[in-house]
Amino acid sequence: MPTATLAAPILLVNDLLTGAEWSPAQTRELLQLAADIKSQPARYDSTLRGKFLALIFEKPSLRTRVTFEVGIQSMGGSVVFLDHTQARLGERESIADVARNLERWVHGIVARVYEQRVLEQMAASTKIPVINALSDRFHPCQALADFLTLEEKFGALRGFKLAYVGDGNNVCHSLIFLAARLGVNLRIATPPNYEPAPEVLAESKRVARETRAKIEMFADPREAVAGAQGVYTDAWTSMGFEAEERVRNAVFAPYQVNRELMAIAAPDAVFMHCLPAHRGSEVTAEILDGPQSVVLDQSENRMYAQKAILQALFS
Repeated sequence: MPTATLAAPILLVNDLLTGAEWSPAQTRELLQLAADIKSQPARYDSTLRGKFLALIFEKPSLRTRVTFEVGIQSMGGSVVFLDHTQARLGERESIADVARNLERWVHGIVARVYEQRVLEQMAASTKIPVINALSDRFHPCQALADFLTLEEKFGALRGFKLAYVGDGNNVCHSLIFLAARLGVNLRIATPPNYEPAPEVLAESKRVARETRAKIEMFADPREAVAGAQGVYTDAWTSMGFEAEERVRNAVFAPYQVNRELMAIAAPDAVFMHCLPAHRGSEVTAEILDGPQSVVLDQSENRMYAQKAILQALFS
């Protein structure tokens, strides 16, 4: 990927709530910027100098918290961590009041929340940037890191064949949004009643007409995976849906990524997962820990994708 000095892309709005804020051109620029930051981090070590960012987490985290904290500090910024894993946002005081108070002290908010509406209320209540670090609807930082990883492995992504197998969840939604913007052929296999949201598919198909991407739905995981260059899955039961775990395990059992399923993908196909993974459930240990797996590359690239977002919002 190119490492020339890049101008930070100008996002359409002040916030990153879904990933739909990015145009196809801006999405490509963000990937280039992330690659440049990864190859030449010293160029970007003062972007956030003198800036404070609040990290608000309602959910436990390893990758998201560490990559944001290290990324922000490596760009010269400071982090204030607010642990809301015991008391949900809006319980002690209104979400709007939280956002308005933070606006007086910090320069931006990074929030990992249960409900997308929390992010939207924050963004509507403050002028400082609000970044979605995961919600029940979207995970844009993860998807940007995923496509950065694929571009490192395969080069240009237009026409790339990526299969997603499993739940039509927040990660799936963000993959759909970015695949449409990057010209990727995304094949999604989910059980009935677990498909991605119709409005996400509709918006992405609109963008796909411009980029010649293909967003296709399947019921049979073998159909989706056949000839794919990348095979992606996620946990069958996301945080907040624990009561459905027994039912979901039965419904999703035919969608496990294992040796047999990977065998029908392209010979050089990679396996992807946003982590944490459950060996023996959505993926077998031999695939997750095997030579086709790029899950740790995805994890590493979370930091560079997020630094590119921060560079774009604050430079």
